[in-house]
Amino acid sequence: MLRSEKERVVEQLAERLRSTETLMVADYRGLTMPEIDELRTRLLEAGARFTVIKNTLTKLAAEQAGTTDVLQLIEGPTAIVFLEAEGDPVAVAKVLSETARAHDVLVIRGGVLEGTVVGDAEIKRLATLPPADVLRAQLASAVVAPLTTVVGLFTAPLRDLVGVIDARIRQLEEQGEATPEPEEPKEEPQAEAPAEEAPEEEQSEQPSAEAEQASADEEEEQQDG
Repeated sequence: MLRSEKERVVEQLAERLRSTETLMVADYRGLTMPEIDELRTRLLEAGARFTVIKNTLTKLAAEQAGTTDVLQLIEGPTAIVFLEAEGDPVAVAKVLSETARAHDVLVIRGGVLEGTVVGDAEIKRLATLPPADVLRAQLASAVVAPLTTVVGLFTAPLRDLVGVIDARIRQLEEQGEATPEPEEPKEEPQAEAPAEEAPEEEQSEQPSAEAEQASADEEEEQQDG
């Protein structure tokens, strides 16, 4: 490999090491080329890329990327499985574990999960989990079920309270419709009584004034006579 080509490989690998938060490392010694091709295909379906690069170049790339922690997993013939953005780490771990059991030559060394270096035990435990979509469904069920229970607990009392309030409102409305009717006739005569009596008082006062004027006229005539 030419020096320029090696530099290009190191730069590309360093960029992948910087940008990838999850990867898995395995020793692939003993796998045949058809078995490697099958493994590579299954990993692609799970959202990961099977990459084999010389350890010397991998070490240079790790130093360039500042990810030297991963170097503790690099020993002997090494394959790095880089998880893509849409990849499923559980599915990738399952593929590696199944291949290791089927051929008894692939050895899982560990990996980097969300930026943390882990050993082979963590990768194997990861392989025992349900697929990501099943995990999401289980998580949703675990969250929604208690919320549904809480809502159910509050719904019944609220419904009963609304019923009690509605019944009380209807009762008050019925009472309000019954009470004003007898009160209205009592208030109307009290307001109109003074207006009706005023003309009678004026009529009674006018005859008395005329009588006084008539008696005064009679007295004057008697004096003149």
